[in-house]
Amino acid sequence: MTSRHPLGPRALAERRPFSPPEGRLLLLVPDPHARFAAVELDAGFVADEVREHGYGLCTYVFCWSPERTALSTVDESLRRYVDRYGDLRLRPDFASLTELPNGTAAVVCDAEWPSGEPVAVAPRQVLSAQLRALEEVGLVPSVGIEHEVVFTGADGAPMTGYGVDYALGGTEKLAPLVRELRADVDGAGLGLESARAECHPGQYELVLRHRDALAACDDAMLLQHLVRTAAARHGVEARYLAAPEPGQGSSCHVHLSLSTADGPAGMTGALGHFLGGVLRDASVLTPIWAPTWNSYVRLRTAPFSPSELRWGTDDRTAAVRLAGRGDSARLEFRFAGADAQPHLVVAALLAAGRAGIEDGLAVPREGTPVGALASTPWDALRAFTGSARPAELLGAELAHQQAALLSEELDAGLGAVTDWQRRRARLRA
Repeated sequence: MTSRHPLGPRALAERRPFSPPEGRLLLLVPDPHARFAAVELDAGFVADEVREHGYGLCTYVFCWSPERTALSTVDESLRRYVDRYGDLRLRPDFASLTELPNGTAAVVCDAEWPSGEPVAVAPRQVLSAQLRALEEVGLVPSVGIEHEVVFTGADGAPMTGYGVDYALGGTEKLAPLVRELRADVDGAGLGLESARAECHPGQYELVLRHRDALAACDDAMLLQHLVRTAAARHGVEARYLAAPEPGQGSSCHVHLSLSTADGPAGMTGALGHFLGGVLRDASVLTPIWAPTWNSYVRLRTAPFSPSELRWGTDDRTAAVRLAGRGDSARLEFRFAGADAQPHLVVAALLAAGRAGIEDGLAVPREGTPVGALASTPWDALRAFTGSARPAELLGAELAHQQAALLSEELDAGLGAVTDWQRRRARLRA
């Protein structure tokens, strides 16, 4: 089914709103943990009140843990998110309106303070700011996002007993779920490009067609929602762990191309400078690509999750793969895991790439390593907080938020007793 969103690059001003339907409407806002915060409203109320005046959302949504508890240690710039638990204001972006299979419709929202000031740590606002900055230098990106998911049964075991990369056979247990899921995605008009079994047990990949960056990130999260709800109807869990097991990886690969007023920007011009900028800053931005403990299991053990920073033509062992030819040339950034926040991943790529364009950086020699992602969360946090680059690229408030989130992740992990710890204790007995 054709996507409701036009394919290819589209400037922010070219995004056209849909009229909201009657009935119920879900207001969605992407949070820092790659999930939606949501409120369901009557569509008539949205048309009468919310379209003009917005709707309230508690401030702590952008400074909470995965358990939805407010971060206890925050920089002074983040205090206003957790001190009074007041309201932000949601502004529905009706260009994102999507019909869901359950008969409701969903619209993704921007967030602002009551004064009208954009919420600087809201992932969607971070991405929008980077898109505006890129448009100021005459460039508009087209983005495609690939997420891998692992389906597990009620017993926690993968739905296939072995890797089924590109397989037709061996996926029979998944077939009813996948068939229903494809119908859900088509019904929502998300524009499915491909669906296939992947290389690890229970792993599958559904990919939407490329589109403007905001739509690509919104729709990738909507797709995850549809995947999880369809899986739940079948008594199956859809897991977006970066490392389902040691030696395995589930990723958030980002395919990205740039267009100018004259057409695609090739590797000898803006796209090459863009690549140079991303490779220069990718290491210090590791917490964006790898926000959880599990992220670093993927980076350290999964062979197709390269942490060494180099690029190659049609090379899936490289951190950045140059794919396509001519007008279809694009960069596939393979840094991020399936647990990363897609709006922030794309925003970080755009910020670092734009800096490379502005600085006129040369493309490093193909295949030559120019650094590496941080290999532990402590190294990632130390580099991130010890450098001015995250704040220069993404804003000081966002840099403080990401540091606070990774610090909370480490503290929570050090306060947990895991199956791994129990196993090691048994081995010492």
